[in-house]
Amino acid sequence: MNFSFLQNNRRFILLEAISGSRAYGTDLPESDTDIKGVFYLPKEQFFGLQTIEQLADPGNDRVYYELGRFFSLLAKNNPNLIELLATPAESVLYKHPIMEAIKPEMFLSKLCFQSFAGYARTQIQKARGLNKKILNPMDKERKSILDFCYVTENQGAVKLISWLDRKNFSQKQCGLVRIDHMRDLYALFYDPSGDMGFSGIQQSEDANEVALSSVPKEAQLVAYLHFNRDGYSVYCREYREYWEWVSSRNDARYQNTLNHGKRYDAKNMMHTFRLLDMAEEIGREGIVHVRRPNRDELLAIRRGEYEYEALLQEAEKKLARIERVYAASSLPVEPDVAAIESLLVEMREQLYG
Repeated sequence: MNFSFLQNNRRFILLEAISGSRAYGTDLPESDTDIKGVFYLPKEQFFGLQTIEQLADPGNDRVYYELGRFFSLLAKNNPNLIELLATPAESVLYKHPIMEAIKPEMFLSKLCFQSFAGYARTQIQKARGLNKKILNPMDKERKSILDFCYVTENQGAVKLISWLDRKNFSQKQCGLVRIDHMRDLYALFYDPSGDMGFSGIQQSEDANEVALSSVPKEAQLVAYLHFNRDGYSVYCREYREYWEWVSSRNDARYQNTLNHGKRYDAKNMMHTFRLLDMAEEIGREGIVHVRRPNRDELLAIRRGEYEYEALLQEAEKKLARIERVYAASSLPVEPDVAAIESLLVEMREQLYG
C-alpha cells in the first residue's frame, strides 16, 4: 500500500479530517488546507510481512496513520493525534462507524502536561534561539583559529591578527612551542629569514588546531600566545547551526518575521500559546477544545502585535500555572494501556472478520 493506493481505495480510510489552522479556527484566506486521517491495511498486508505505519503526500499536507500507530501515539498523548481524535464535527470529512468507539477521554492523562506544555516549552526555547539568530546574523566568511589567538604585550594581551599586522609579521614564519602545564599557552618565535622551517601558526584555513614547530635554541622568543580553544569551538557550533538554519528556514515566514518588526516567528509563537491553553484546559477540565475560543487573541500574536519579551514572560507564567493545574488534576497518571489494547484488538477483529 502507498498513498496513491489509499486515495484510490478509500474503503480503507477510517477517519479523515481537516486539521491545522482551519480546524483551530485561526486560518487566514491564504492558509493551506491540511488533512489528517486514519487507515487500516488490507488483510493480506496486515497479516503479511509489510508494516506501514504512516502514509503522506509529497508535501505532507495529507497525512494518514495506520490504526495501530494511531492508538500507539494516542496512548502517548501525542498532541497531533489527540487533536485529530477530538476534531470538531464541522471539520470531519469522513468517519467510519467503527471509530465511534474511540473517545478522547479514554486517552487523556497527566502525560498531556509533557506532550502539550512540554512541546510548547521547546517552542519557546526555539523562539529564543531564533531571536538570537535574527539579532546576531553571522558573516558568511568563516573565521579561522587566528581570530581566536592572542599574544602578550606589556601587561596585557592583544589580538594576534592585529599584532602580526603591526609587526609586519607573517603567521607562516612563526613557530610555536607548547608550554607544559599551561593549557593552550605557547611560546612564539619568529623567523624573518624563513630558513628555520617553522610550521606557522595555522597550516591551512580550515585547521582546528594551532601548528607546533621544532625551534632551535638560538631562536629568539618574541611573545607568548594563547589560543582560545573554547571560544573557537562555540563559534564553530554557532556558525554551523546558523547557516543550517538559513538554508532550511521558511523564507516566507522569515520575511513575515522581519516585516512585523518584533523579530520573532509570530506564527510559531501563536501555536505555542494555543498549545499552552489546550494543555491547561485538558488538565483542568479533561476536555480537548480544538476549535479555539480566543481566535482574535491568537491572530493578534500572529500579526506581531505583542512585544517578544512580554510574550515570553506570559508563556512562562502559563507554564508555572499549568504545572500547578496538573499537580491537582484528577486525570490518571497515564492512560489504561490494557483497555486501549483490548479496544484495538476488538476493532481489528471487526475489520478483518
